[in-house]
Parts: sequence; structure tokens; C-alpha cells
Amino acid sequence: MLRPVPSQKPSDGSSPPSPGARPAASGAAGPLPRSAWWVRLLSRVPFPVLYGLADLLGWLAFHVFPHRDEVVRANLSQCFPELDQTGMDDIRRGYYASFADVLVEVIKSATLSPEEIRERVRIVGMEPARALLTRGQSVLLAAAHQCNWEWMLLALSLELGFPLDAAYKPLVDSWAEREMKKVRGRFGSRLIPAKDLLADIIKRGKAVRAVAMVADQEPMTSEHKHWTRFLNRDTAFYMGPEEISRVTRFPVFFIGMKRTRRGLYELSFLPLSSPGESLKSGELTERYVRLVEQQIRDAPADWPWSHKRWKLKKSLYAR
Repeated sequence: MLRPVPSQKPSDGSSPPSPGARPAASGAAGPLPRSAWWVRLLSRVPFPVLYGLADLLGWLAFHVFPHRDEVVRANLSQCFPELDQTGMDDIRRGYYASFADVLVEVIKSATLSPEEIRERVRIVGMEPARALLTRGQSVLLAAAHQCNWEWMLLALSLELGFPLDAAYKPLVDSWAEREMKKVRGRFGSRLIPAKDLLADIIKRGKAVRAVAMVADQEPMTSEHKHWTRFLNRDTAFYMGPEEISRVTRFPVFFIGMKRTRRGLYELSFLPLSSPGESLKSGELTERYVRLVEQQIRDAPADWPWSHKRWKLKKSLYAR
């Protein structure tokens, strides 16, 4: 069972939790139930065995049963037209290997201890965000689907020292939805469906916390889109972080993630906007896009190329 966590700053203005304290699962009805027994059993398998399984899965995905191979090839050829066949195969091979690693790491998440997460995910540059939270200023954290974003959430839940609300897209399968919520909420993060996030922030406006969201999805249902050149293509970006920041005046940080070795990652806090900064429409989103693009170019195999990211086509009338 998880130990009790400190509660978030109450609406009466009393002091927030001290830096380094474990965040609260605000709004939760109590400790989350444990994952299914077979998930816990599989997650007890040692890392070397799981990574051996990942090696096999990655090899099969590249050589025998390529997952959405036509999508991966099309995305890479258009995003990196300078690639020759050898270069494309290197990224494809690396992508399938990375995908398999993250799969077994997510399974392992069901039973990883706080100490193991801290050993495997190093966080740098968090002090400015924590200082703002200490002064009673909530912050917005914007990340991308780079590397193992599930471990990103677990590490932030442990190390931030303040309540963490995380926006997510509910899964279609009810069993998978339930199991993923158990894993993601193990260390106190509070999960909110993305469509309800802004309303929840406004409703709980006096609560001091960090709000995290992954914002490199394609905005299929959003009326507000930011069009830009991204990876050599016209691309629409979700403007959620910008819209929330404009309404709430929350300062925004980009959370970069890179793999340092197999099973080891580093998170970096980079400021996207400061408290009270006035930005033109689209400027904050553009800052985010440029950081996401650089992150992908630095480690292309760690981004999900099998996702159909470019379904939307830019209208001749789009700004």
C-alpha cells in the first residue's frame, strides 16, 4: 500500500507542501486498487529477462511482422527526405527496438518502487518550477510523446513535491483504461480527461499544483489549431497549453526527455513562458513546437513514427 501523501494547498490560503514532499492524489476517493494479478506477476520479472523479450519483439517487428511499416516509412521519408535507405532502416530498426523497450518498461511500472524510478529517471532544471509552486503559483508542464512518457509522469509525481494533475486521453477499452489509471496514479498524480481539464482548473482555481499534458497529438476535434512547418511538413498543433496559460496566467515549462542508456532517462525543465509574460497568439505553441522538433531530430528513434500524425491537411485559407 502507498503511504499517505501530503495534501495540496487548501483554499484557506495555508502553506503548500514543502519541496521534496510527495504530492497528493487530490480528488481521489482513496488509494487506487492494485493492478491485475497477472500484470503484477509479469512486472516482477527481472529487467534483464524483460529486455531480452524486448529484443525479440523488436527484431520480429523489424524483420518479420513490421507494425504499420508503410506508415513508418511514409512518415520518415517525408520528414527526413535527405535519408538514404541505410539511414531510414537505422531509424526504423531503432524505433521498433525503442517501442519494445517502452512496452516492457510500462509493464514493469506496476511494481517499481519509488527508489527504482528515481534511479532510472533523472530530473534536471526543476528548481524554477518548484520555486514558483512554493510561492503559491501553479505551473503548466507541456511534454511530447518522446521516450517513456509513462515513467516521466511517475518521476514527476515523486520528485516535484507538489500535487500533480495530468491530462490524458481515456482509452477505448475499459479494462485497459482501468489498469493504466492504476499504474499512472501509483505515486499520487491525479488523472483528468483532457476534454475536462480547463473546466477542472477553473473549478479548483485556488489549488496550487502542477498541471501536465502531452501536447504533440493531432488536434482532430479541436476548433483551435496552430499551423506551422514541423519536420518538413505543414502540421497542425493542439493549442491546449497556450489556451490554458492565457486563461489561467500559469507559467509554462517544456519537459524534455532523452534516453541516456537502456532503461535510463533524463528529464529537463525548459521555460516556455514566464509569469505575467504577454505573448502573441500562437507564439507559445511555436516555442513548444521548436523544442519538440529539436528533441526528435536529436533522437528520431524515440518518437512514435507508426502513429498517423498527419491526417489533417492545411486549408488554403489557414493562417
